Amino acid sequence: MDAQAAAAAAASQSLLYEGVLLLGAALVFVMIFRKFGLGAVLGYLAAGALIGPQGLALVGDGESKMAIAEIGIVLLLFLVGLELNPSRLWRLRRDIFGFGFAQVMLCGLALFAVIYFTTGFTLAAAIALGLPLALSSTAQVLPGLKSSGRINSPFGERAFSILLFQDLSIVPLITIIAALSRAPADPSAPPGWMLGVYTVGAIVGLVLVGRFVLSPLLRLVGRLGERELFVVVGLFTVLASAAVMEALHLSTALGAFIAGVMLADSPYRHEIESDVEPFRSILLGLFFLAVGMVLDIQAIIDNPVFVLAMAAAVVIVKTLVIYGLARLWKVDSKPALGLALLLSQGGEFGFVLFAQARDALLIENEAASLFGAIVTLSMASTPFLMMIARRLEFSAPRDDPDMADPGEAKRNRAIVVGHGRFGQTVAQMLTAVDASVTLIDKKPQQIELSEEYDVKVYFGDGLRLDLLRRAGADQAELIALCIDDGALDRKAVEAIAEAFPQAQLLVRVFDRRHLIAIEQAGHCAAVREVFEGSICMGRLALEALETTAEEINDVEQAFRHNDQTRLDLQIESGDLHAGDEHRFRVGDRAQRPAVEG
Repeated sequence: MDAQAAAAAAASQSLLYEGVLLLGAALVFVMIFRKFGLGAVLGYLAAGALIGPQGLALVGDGESKMAIAEIGIVLLLFLVGLELNPSRLWRLRRDIFGFGFAQVMLCGLALFAVIYFTTGFTLAAAIALGLPLALSSTAQVLPGLKSSGRINSPFGERAFSILLFQDLSIVPLITIIAALSRAPADPSAPPGWMLGVYTVGAIVGLVLVGRFVLSPLLRLVGRLGERELFVVVGLFTVLASAAVMEALHLSTALGAFIAGVMLADSPYRHEIESDVEPFRSILLGLFFLAVGMVLDIQAIIDNPVFVLAMAAAVVIVKTLVIYGLARLWKVDSKPALGLALLLSQGGEFGFVLFAQARDALLIENEAASLFGAIVTLSMASTPFLMMIARRLEFSAPRDDPDMADPGEAKRNRAIVVGHGRFGQTVAQMLTAVDASVTLIDKKPQQIELSEEYDVKVYFGDGLRLDLLRRAGADQAELIALCIDDGALDRKAVEAIAEAFPQAQLLVRVFDRRHLIAIEQAGHCAAVREVFEGSICMGRLALEALETTAEEINDVEQAFRHNDQTRLDLQIESGDLHAGDEHRFRVGDRAQRPAVEG
């Protein structure tokens, strides 16, 4: 027992030690790579390669860590599913099953041909290596689209549709590798046609469970008011769906995606999303750390020309094929190239399929390591290619008359960016005095809704200077940024203010921290989105307690004065705690300052 206790203590200490090293290395490298605009993913890969067995050997056993970290991909697909209700999926069916199928098939065949005719691999080995290379990195592309708010744009939806079909195609790819296998048949594994039946049955079953079990359960949790239970329900839903799919030899990511779609129409969707997101971020970071750890640096050193050439071939071949398909799908030239570059890397599921091919005796362990290094190297190029893709992606879809380019708008006095509930009020008040307004939004659903009320809204990212310039911002008297977007930071505001100095700039901000950051940029006026509404409810609360009208007015006036005083001190010092003495506290009634009208 003493020996077992000592072993357990040593294992615990080792786990703690490795956890500190992993998180410390990730923190340092991600900060450095973010600083230089290279993206967090490349930082994680570099950190893993440095401290892993092939680098300084400070942390080992990357394979087991990757097995745990793959839950991060599962959570990512769950969060994506939360944003896609069934009606939207049906709308995207042409891109998913048309464009997606063509991309996987043609890219897979092209890369198979490159491997078969330029290397000494057998026909079966070339198939087992070429087809997985057709898959792109969902874990790299989707977070980038989500964080920039482009997941709901036509460009983002098309990219997502292709990635979704790639995840669906994992099942037939595994079936193909199993059919080519030279290893003795696994009696516990179902035949390929049975996997298809399992897939359909599992999807139907998960949808039914979501409708008749999860929805009532969430209503019950909502009535109990325990926030922790939302975390439990969210994680249980994801892991249970993934476990069901794994038991059926299907894609765990697909199961998590279906679980997300089940809850997409739930009123508690945003609550679950905010609770699950931190787990997704941590585990996805750990996944890329593990990818860096298992990167066979020696394979690159021994075969540098082959690895570099094959990684370049993967990116070039996929770029050419996807660009050609996008043009066939009537995508304009620049966004077609942007889409091709965005999806040109190898994907994380390639590691899974290469392991399957190795176990099927189709390739040697050295070949699996070598092509794992090729996939990793192609993934390392993604941050650079995404920079180019962002510059190319915008173009108004020609086949959708509702998605008009802002360049088609007249030169109006005001530009309102964001036509949600906040922007609609601003735009209507401008219209009330006959001020001409150009409306811009990047959410197709919002634009379609506005069209139902005969309101013309132009499609695009209103924080982009080139788009604002096309919309006539250099001649506008007013630019109102009414968006709820994490990309709206001090740098973005400063850039717009400097580019269009003749226009008065108004900015919607989320809270006091956001307001302080924007105010420090200068050149604009900022409005907290809930400030006036909260004061209105505060007045109603005082009325409910039978406070006199005179005292209610006095309280409101004093509160506004104190709040502005605090805000001035906070902006001046940069300290959120500055001016705390100007807050109302219990017992302050007698000391409430009088404020001149």
